[in-house]
Amino acid sequence: MRILFTGGSGKAGRHVVPYLLAQGHRVLNVDLVPLDHPGVDNLTADITDSGQMFNALTAYANFAELEGGTGVPRFDAVVHFAAVPRILIRPDNETFRINTVGTYNVIEAAVKLGITKIIVASSETTYGICFNDGPLSPKVLPLEEDYDVDPMDSYGLSKVANEITARAFQRRSGADIYALRIGNVIEPHEYATLFPGFFADPAVRLRNAFCYIDARDLGQIVQRCLTTDGLGFQIFNAGNDANSVHLDTAEILRRFYPDVPLSRALGPQEALFSNRKIREMLGFAEEHPWTRYVSAPGE
Repeated sequence: MRILFTGGSGKAGRHVVPYLLAQGHRVLNVDLVPLDHPGVDNLTADITDSGQMFNALTAYANFAELEGGTGVPRFDAVVHFAAVPRILIRPDNETFRINTVGTYNVIEAAVKLGITKIIVASSETTYGICFNDGPLSPKVLPLEEDYDVDPMDSYGLSKVANEITARAFQRRSGADIYALRIGNVIEPHEYATLFPGFFADPAVRLRNAFCYIDARDLGQIVQRCLTTDGLGFQIFNAGNDANSVHLDTAEILRRFYPDVPLSRALGPQEALFSNRKIREMLGFAEEHPWTRYVSAPGE
């Protein structure tokens, strides 16, 4: 596929883009800063400018594309990751504006140009736990895609709005538009730097509901979204199979969520941020569990 990928220079994108290249795709990275990786084409553009998004989606990616003499090649898919990545970076109103207007512009341009596969980065923060003012227990566990999301922060709220925007454009276009509620992204080097701290004090993972997604497994999820057609509008949790600490799921529930009801039985190591839907509907099979890179205490 010829893919326009926004935000490919960010923490998640800089791992997902190389994964997609390895699958044989051609990727144009649209970002405010370029991604220095072999085979990646870069275009500096602002997602909050609608004209720039229409222009990017009708542009040559590199000089080689001029050689065919048949005009600008068509993009087969759009993967939209560009955003202010969390609260406390920009003022709250700017975080909301950039994330929502940017997503509207990207999806609108893609739909009106006839692109029928669009993948949008949503977030675990839609569940309202991560950036809540004070500790907050979930209303029910595990966290699944039909949860009544209710964040109070500007970032999580922007992601909820983006999911609704994506759903609206899917209704009018019939395109496949999939929103990924991406868990706490872990880069390969972070197993050694972060996980020992998670094991020493599991409570530090409460705001993430103990979830994580290996950046390379996120690449697989995006690839499976690109190659799975006909699902219309869908929301998928993007997380790994297990929790990000060494405790069994039952122990996590007993210690941290004694009063939270369960909607179903959970496996001994099953993540509270459930990835059951991507496993069942997309065929996701994790390749990078944390146990592959770091040992739990006592092992």
